[in-house]
Amino acid sequence: MAISFKDKVVIITGAGGGLGRAHALEFAGLGAKVVVNDLGGSLDGSGGNSAAAEKVVAEITAAGGEAIANGASVSDDAGAAHLVKQTMDKWGRIDVLIANAGILRDKSFGKMDLKDFTAVMDVHLLGTVKTCKAVWDVMKGQGYGRIVVTTSSTGLYGNFGQTNYGAAKLSLVGFMNSLKLEGAKDNIRVNAICPVAATRMTEALMPPVVLEMLKPEFVSPAVAYLASEDAPSGVIITAAAGAFAAARIEETDGVNLGHGATADDVAANITQICDWTTAKHYEQGGEQSAKFFARVQEKPLLG
Repeated sequence: MAISFKDKVVIITGAGGGLGRAHALEFAGLGAKVVVNDLGGSLDGSGGNSAAAEKVVAEITAAGGEAIANGASVSDDAGAAHLVKQTMDKWGRIDVLIANAGILRDKSFGKMDLKDFTAVMDVHLLGTVKTCKAVWDVMKGQGYGRIVVTTSSTGLYGNFGQTNYGAAKLSLVGFMNSLKLEGAKDNIRVNAICPVAATRMTEALMPPVVLEMLKPEFVSPAVAYLASEDAPSGVIITAAAGAFAAARIEETDGVNLGHGATADDVAANITQICDWTTAKHYEQGGEQSAKFFARVQEKPLLG
């Protein structure tokens, strides 16, 4: 059966442009009622107005869809609460939250002011946490919810000059990993999108021909899938230019060196410790603990 969001209500944060706008148009095209949230600020998060969100709403309604604009800041408790209240007052339910809002304040770590680190964490991490918290009881009461957080290759793999952004983006994977467990009994599924796209955040970094290949709308189908009724939970999909892949955290099987192991023993066995041919992905932290309990039952390599 084709994926449809008919009669479903979708909130998308940071949807006034770039990826968020593309997601909003994608969901509207699939029949969703869309809440276009955008503070309307600059790339570093300063300023704000509702013009960007209103413009996307106009695009959706002109195409025959249903949408409303919201200009709240997701990093503000009252803003997140107002976002949910406005949605519930309008449509009475919230089926999907796409946590997409973000800012950049790039600088090498040695030159970065801590206020710029905090500002990026506040929007990416706490902005996602606060909107998820605001919709959580609604989704639990419905017995249905889909949440998609937005991570990044910088979080997964690193990037020079983006310690703040990388910390924020990988923290969202940890948030997803626990939230998926807590939501399972109430049919709330939580996934992550890791996009590469031409947006305000990347336009100065890439030549025009590459930007054309990396249109944000090429990522949105993966977001729609991750928010669909038959979506998985706890999955990271990476997407760019119509190509899609999956990412995950893995751990090797390791080796039992025994209670008397020294740093030199670890060094001598580092090849086996880092043998990725044995690597596994765990669905929750307890599975890692079980692995170690099993390993310590074995005879250690060292006497």
